[in-house]
Amino acid sequence: MDVQTLTFIFVGVTFLIYIGIAIWSRAGTTDDFYVAGGGVPPLANGMATAADWMSAASFISMAGVISFVGRDGAVYLMGWTGGYVLLALLLAPYLRKFGKYTVPDFVGDRYYSDFARLVAVVCVLFVSFTYVAGQMRGVGIVFSRFLEVEITTGVLIGMGIVFFYAVLGGMKGITYTQVAQYCVLIFAFLVPAIFISMLMTGTPIPQLGFGSTLTDGSNVYILDRLDQLSEELGFGAYTEGNKSTIDMFFITAALMVGTAGLPHVIVRFFTVPKVRDARISAGYALVFIAILYTTAPALASFARLNLINTVNNAEYKNTPSWFKNWENTNLIAWVDKNKDGKIQYFANKAFTGTPEFLDERGLNGERKISNPVSSNPNELYIDRDIMVLANPEIANLPDWVIALVAAGGLAAALSTAAGLLLVISTSISHDLLKKLFLKNITDKQELVFARFSAAVAIAIAGYFGIHPPGFVAQVVAFAFGLAASSFFPVILMGIFSKRMNKEGAIAGMITGLTFTASYIIYFKFINPSINSEENWWFGISPEGIGTLGMVFNFFISFLISRVTAPPPQEIKDMVDDIRIPQGAKTSYHHHH
Repeated sequence: MDVQTLTFIFVGVTFLIYIGIAIWSRAGTTDDFYVAGGGVPPLANGMATAADWMSAASFISMAGVISFVGRDGAVYLMGWTGGYVLLALLLAPYLRKFGKYTVPDFVGDRYYSDFARLVAVVCVLFVSFTYVAGQMRGVGIVFSRFLEVEITTGVLIGMGIVFFYAVLGGMKGITYTQVAQYCVLIFAFLVPAIFISMLMTGTPIPQLGFGSTLTDGSNVYILDRLDQLSEELGFGAYTEGNKSTIDMFFITAALMVGTAGLPHVIVRFFTVPKVRDARISAGYALVFIAILYTTAPALASFARLNLINTVNNAEYKNTPSWFKNWENTNLIAWVDKNKDGKIQYFANKAFTGTPEFLDERGLNGERKISNPVSSNPNELYIDRDIMVLANPEIANLPDWVIALVAAGGLAAALSTAAGLLLVISTSISHDLLKKLFLKNITDKQELVFARFSAAVAIAIAGYFGIHPPGFVAQVVAFAFGLAASSFFPVILMGIFSKRMNKEGAIAGMITGLTFTASYIIYFKFINPSINSEENWWFGISPEGIGTLGMVFNFFISFLISRVTAPPPQEIKDMVDDIRIPQGAKTSYHHHH
């Protein structure tokens, strides 16, 4: 069977499994729809959290970024796994004890204010929509690559599947679907990594292969070889990187704190039976996530080495078949500028922008482009997202592995999209309608609104997937900066400070959000030409500025809450109550 048939089978079977699970576990009450009835065992919840969390960005793009930027890519590994430690220790158990459905719910009740709830809803919708646009795009790309359909068709198929199990199953359907999706995506990520690690270093464990010597008889360590090749081609040493230490620190912190403030992740801790289970499932999630995140740098390095070895200075007519297969997607291309029939690959002289390729070929089989940059000696154009998807082919792995990777990429994108869409629909039906505008609706009516808003959200997300705002890649960093600067301080102070009041919370959220958003918008959209280290504040890039926004938020909310009236007594009691371990309650009241 050819790759395409295998891919159809793999993708078809996994989709049938997801739909089957959704029918089996469909939601009957709002409780089921929002938090799966609070009855999900910690192990399953840990897997679901991991699938929810690892998006198309983790699966497709992260290793691709690392393979081109080297050490600088470590911010993602540290930030995105470190955020889970914060969540497990600081937030998850307390939020579970509070026992509401959503982040705006917590903010609205803890700060006894509908305005605070509204600000929180706006933040949730903004963060979730920016994030979900990238997932839908990821679905479209995987479909167009492996099933050879238009990206638009791919997005529509993805929308149909998500619509089916999110609208029907709610959180209950999504949770068990995500367990299945985690199994698919982790298997799809590990199989090629193990194969390639065996081929290149002789060890089946990619994490160890990463620090081993190559099996080509040279006894050189893989990273030393990469440094040497990178420098010969004019890149910086692979293991050194270019970012300043302060920027590395701020970006890592923004990703960590952003993780701990992301609404679709926090909501997962409301789905377990007991407070203790919230901690345990956060621990499981960390393990399940670490499996992928520790494999990624190894996979990235293997892919980079394979790419340079098979392509640089090779004669085009002898290039392996994967190169020619992927040329058709315009994600990789060769333009023979010096007409020697060989592919030259240099650093820092890479193509700028996406080249316009013509269908005709030159004498040596090279692509022709309508806008050749003559001053640029580099002849190879590579899109970073190609690294994970083309990796099995670059390493000559069997066809079924290629099909598996396609199914894995879809599982990663769909699981995150579903979690986000649920958060969007809950914010609209529960926080906007039930709590603010239509306070008298019944449970049944609320469920209808929830399903309806999920359907509308899917339509909007699909539109963004088909007509992506040109900044989908930067949008994820945007979402993290906003989550870090708006939610994290309010939730943390809400749990640990009895003096924290509504005035402080609202002022803090607005300050953090406004500062972070304007900094990002200025450097990314208004004036991108001066987006460089000498123009940034203290050398902090827009990706890391959320950390500073968070500091401002803490500072302002602390200040304002000290000069305004303290919160009412029942709020102070509620804060006390959230912090007393469950089971200790009775003896506490007995003695006091």
